[in-house]
Amino acid sequence: MPANQPPNIRWGAIVRLVGLIIVLVAANLVARHFMETLNFTVRPGNEDAVNRAIMISATLYTILLAVPFVPGAEIGIGLMAMLGPPIALLVYLCTVSGLCIAFVLGRLLPLSVLANFSRDIKLERTSRLLREIEPMSKQQRLALLVDRAPKRFIPLLLRYRYLALAVALNIPGNYLIGGGGGIALFAGVSRLYSVSAYLLTIALAVAPVPLAVFFFGADILD
Repeated sequence: MPANQPPNIRWGAIVRLVGLIIVLVAANLVARHFMETLNFTVRPGNEDAVNRAIMISATLYTILLAVPFVPGAEIGIGLMAMLGPPIALLVYLCTVSGLCIAFVLGRLLPLSVLANFSRDIKLERTSRLLREIEPMSKQQRLALLVDRAPKRFIPLLLRYRYLALAVALNIPGNYLIGGGGGIALFAGVSRLYSVSAYLLTIALAVAPVPLAVFFFGADILD
């Protein structure tokens, strides 16, 4: 550690990292508990209670979907499996909203913050790269990343990044690479996606399952 570097910086980064892990674990526990207790029984006289429960579930689904490494999409599928075509449009809108929230948060997060955090936890190369690309335009940043990518398929993914984004959002078990929220957050942080093209991409990418449920019923989820 350099002599002029405050000794508490590294510990501060460790505390932030531990806090982030705790938040992610808590979000996963909330999502799993919610999935286990998700149940709507429509009976005469309880329609208002069911509607309130659906709106609360939809809101929670939107929030959880925006959190990295949380399998929030399972909640949306669970809602459609129980309530069928009438809920498909709401789930679709909530999915797009959650992914937009994560993307916007990524866009608002300064690269200097990530660079400092990377430096504090000894990811020096990542920190230097983030500082280098921060003042660059999108095209300059893309050209640099393509040039420095160590493997052949990575430049291809960068060039066809919108298609790669759509595929990543639909890969089963994508929570292992960050889930929808993590993928959207990274897309925002990278500054390689324009807002309009990102919105169009996710609007198309997440549409197939809700559309299938809307037209063919929830049985296709079995």
